[in-house]
Amino acid sequence: MDLFAPWHIVILVVAFMVLFGARKLPGAAQSLGQAMRIFKSETKGLNQDQDAQAAPVTPPAAVAGQVPAPAAAPSQQEQIDALQRQLSDMQAKNAAPQTQPTQPS
Repeated sequence: MDLFAPWHIVILVVAFMVLFGARKLPGAAQSLGQAMRIFKSETKGLNQDQDAQAAPVTPPAAVAGQVPAPAAAPSQQEQIDALQRQLSDMQAKNAAPQTQPTQPS
């Protein structure tokens, strides 16, 4: 047994025409098509991102047999100190009186 008979579809089309009018239906269909294209391209991009993450990239130095030295990462305390310096600099800039040029009357 079919879920929708042809006369069901005809009734739906007529109901949409009555509710939305013939002028608005093409615009709504165009918007729906654009939304579907955007959704499709985004899901395709997500799949490509997952594929790129799944394939590990070997650095050229590791291929040649050389192991690169790890970069020295700043400690957590050094990062906190740097952020506090930036914050105090920003506060000092905002606290300084800002002079605006006066306009002649």
